[in-house]
Amino acid sequence: MKKYELVAPCHFGLEAVLKKEIIDLGYDVSQVEDGRVTFLGDAEAVCRANIFLRTAERILIKVGSFHAETFEELFQGTKALPWEEYIPKDGKFWVAKAGSVKSRLFSPSDIQSIMKKAMVERLKEKYRVGWFDEDGESFPVRAFLMKDEVTVGLDTTGGSLHKRGYRKLAAKAPIAENLAAALIMLTPWRKDRILVDPFCGSGTFPIEAAMMAANMAPGMNRSFLAEEWGHIIGRKVWYDAFDEAQEMVDRNVETDIQGYDIDGGIVEAARENAKLAGVENLIHFQKRDVAQLSHAKKYGFLITNPPYGERMEGKESLPALYQAIGERYRLLDAWSLYMVTAYEEAEHWIGKKADKKRKVYNGMLKAYFYQFMGPKPPARKKSEGYGNGI
Repeated sequence: MKKYELVAPCHFGLEAVLKKEIIDLGYDVSQVEDGRVTFLGDAEAVCRANIFLRTAERILIKVGSFHAETFEELFQGTKALPWEEYIPKDGKFWVAKAGSVKSRLFSPSDIQSIMKKAMVERLKEKYRVGWFDEDGESFPVRAFLMKDEVTVGLDTTGGSLHKRGYRKLAAKAPIAENLAAALIMLTPWRKDRILVDPFCGSGTFPIEAAMMAANMAPGMNRSFLAEEWGHIIGRKVWYDAFDEAQEMVDRNVETDIQGYDIDGGIVEAARENAKLAGVENLIHFQKRDVAQLSHAKKYGFLITNPPYGERMEGKESLPALYQAIGERYRLLDAWSLYMVTAYEEAEHWIGKKADKKRKVYNGMLKAYFYQFMGPKPPARKKSEGYGNGI
């Protein structure tokens, strides 16, 4: 199979998590940059990366890269790329997104327009036509400009990979599924450990954890744009990758994953989402205030995205809320607390300084992932091992 450079964009600050995922999937990483990881793979890698990667935004086939400081250089650089190797004569193609950082060319709409014109000129010459109906399959293009270096990729995914297909009903301020997965993967949590989300909202943290516990690939129940690109990826390659994902699922795994929310309607939505994800039997959802948070067992994990003013009428109730989180956490025996929030006074009202604090972005919103680490559980026999944390 032909080898490609594949580009996987991700949330800023979580590149190391995605890099580990790609390596664990069996592929060689060639470059790690802010917000994306580049790796090498064939058509099978395109399929497997789309289906199995939990923390990526999408998978792009890198068409090429070049230096451009002027629109003329952008036009000529784009035109020089081998578009005919990817886009058929009837293909529908456009520059879906252009991002620019520290570059002379910074207007996304102008970059998109000029690149489209260059692509048309190239394909006119190659196909010897004067007009494209563009009534075939879709081939969206994405461009990144960093310090005047242009990287151009063909989007194989379509709808972002955070769209697993299970979240039909969402809370007011949902956390993206791939961000939730990445944050869980930053903790030492494993499927034989307790996980509780006291602000579960639409259930994203518990559902992502349950999918990990059941070894369920995040993309196994959705479709991808490149499934229709038969000239690049054969249908059987996709079938084999989906079959691999199905065979790996362990629906009989035993878990202790719980999600609570004060809003009963939201709890019902979370249950419905878990059902759509196929993990409803692995999670216990319940209407419960954080002030009622308790658990008899030791060495559990609180992993949560509490309110921080964006989804409340005002911020006046936040001190009492975070104070309650701190109080209930201190009553748990040897637990760890991992919390993503944009509330700047979170540590103050919880009453404890986090062991680690990591800047993350949920969409365009800057937040922090606070890590209050409890003691490690006593070592088990190898046959009962907890597994190693990241």
